[in-house]
Amino acid sequence: MANRLNMLPEDCVSTILSLTSPADACRVILASSSLRSTAESDIVWGRFLPSDLVYILSRTHSQINFSSMKELYFQLCDSVLIDAGRKSFSLSKISGRKSFVLSSRALSIYLSNEPNHWTWSTHSASRFSEVIELKSISSIDIEGRISTQDLSPNTTYGAYLIIQVSDRAFGLDSIASEISVSMNECSVSNTAYLCPLDERKQLLGSLLYMNRRRMMEKLVVEGDGRRPSKREDGWMEIELGEFFVGEEGEEVIMKLMEVKGYQLKGGLIIEGIEVKPKC
Repeated sequence: MANRLNMLPEDCVSTILSLTSPADACRVILASSSLRSTAESDIVWGRFLPSDLVYILSRTHSQINFSSMKELYFQLCDSVLIDAGRKSFSLSKISGRKSFVLSSRALSIYLSNEPNHWTWSTHSASRFSEVIELKSISSIDIEGRISTQDLSPNTTYGAYLIIQVSDRAFGLDSIASEISVSMNECSVSNTAYLCPLDERKQLLGSLLYMNRRRMMEKLVVEGDGRRPSKREDGWMEIELGEFFVGEEGEEVIMKLMEVKGYQLKGGLIIEGIEVKPKC
């Protein structure tokens, strides 16, 4: 590919590379020293940046300094805080598609400002200045919203609740939580548990509370009973659902609710909800 591109005028090469992907441009940079400057040009990397770049930069929590479009692109891939630090924004290094994390402060959480039920604190592993931890409550209701206008078009997205479970957690797995993702008048529901699977604990619970568990399961919608999975950043995530972003702007509502078990629960730490492209 590089040998054929060497035969073309520089402006043609820039146009061709700008119609590929960031990954392709990086391959050309590594493969051909004669095409490196063209492949690193602002013409190429400016096309990989979002069309609403000016708006995104206006929302950043602190000023971003850059000397080229390529440098700016990779700075945005590392995640930046926006909207007064209540959200984070990033680009996929491979595709340039957008991702957002809505912090716990950007979510609607039932009784989140009641110190008897929830507490706000700093967390060394969080990208945000605050996270929220459940002290004791019988009902959990968490909701996040995002406009598809902020996202990359023609892309399938997943919504993920980012959590940790403290050592002193209790009551989180007495009944499955109901999860859903809604857009326009379409809503897809499922179920999830807030703790990772502990087979020994699950077996003991089945022996002692089988009848109660069966009764509880009848209260919620049918679902997979999803479990949290580990993330590279040290947190865990529960997939709430997925949705497709078309050309028209719509609001997406992402929810997790456990309001039917009526059992006290605590020890859940919430960083936020991430909305990111699915592979």
